Amino acid sequence: MNMTEAQSYCREKYTDLATIDNMEDVNLLTSMADLSRMVYPTYSYRAWIGLYDDVNSWRWSLSDRSFYTQEEAEFRNWYSGEPDNYNSREHCAWITNDGQWNDVFCDVLRTAVCMDVRGSNVTFVFISKTMTWTEAQSYCRANHTDLASVRNMEENQKVTELLPSGQSVWIGLFRDSWKWSDGSNSSFRYWNEVEPNGNTENCVAADFSGSGKWEDWTCGQRKAFICYIAKKTKKVVRVRLMKKSSSLDLNDPPVMEDILRELKQKLKDEGVDGDVKLSWRKQSDGKVFHKEKETEKKTTKKRDEL
Repeated sequence: MNMTEAQSYCREKYTDLATIDNMEDVNLLTSMADLSRMVYPTYSYRAWIGLYDDVNSWRWSLSDRSFYTQEEAEFRNWYSGEPDNYNSREHCAWITNDGQWNDVFCDVLRTAVCMDVRGSNVTFVFISKTMTWTEAQSYCRANHTDLASVRNMEENQKVTELLPSGQSVWIGLFRDSWKWSDGSNSSFRYWNEVEPNGNTENCVAADFSGSGKWEDWTCGQRKAFICYIAKKTKKVVRVRLMKKSSSLDLNDPPVMEDILRELKQKLKDEGVDGDVKLSWRKQSDGKVFHKEKETEKKTTKKRDEL
């Protein structure tokens, strides 16, 4: 199957495409691989695993959603043909002095543009110090608000006007790179030599003719694949939230996603181990959150006091 078909099959029949956490997993899969059933017209003995490159996950370093309208959050001014994810390793963005953007390796040394946000006022500041993208992000957050978010052509022009001739500088746009299909946070990697190396090869297969090492491939290739099944326990918990802002819509999908992310981090900080998946349960009207009635508040308060 191709990668998408394999993922659907694994999720329907098992848990998901395989997440590989360590060399023990690699050795187990290598011992299980039946090479006689993995012969293709070209490049035999490969099988899909659950790792993929999330090429459409571009977002701004400043994550405060109230800072952007939907259109502003998605504003881009890429060069023609960009982003191209050269060698599968371009996860950060810079702007050149002609105002156009490019995706590049995040560990390149460049100057940066930070921003100071004061209410509705945004001021951009050129930083002459050369840094990697991560270093620039830390510098801007320590000394200003964050790396520059560019929300429209007017702000793009303001940033461009700050740049010395011929310079390319970091802005706050970046993306996630390799992710597991099941959402696991496993950082284990077992790439073959010179891999990953393809700008359109966004899915990963293990090569069982070569000790199970990994290669990036175009996702439409048809290969064998590896599923896994996990033991699961499920618990439903009711959550009460106090809104800090009356304008915040708790049923807005991005807001719910942010809350889940914070809850998952809280569980991790409290020492909860393992692969924990959180999701919202919708009520009959399709909503997750409902405003609590006054009588319910009093009952809850009394129960808490007891």
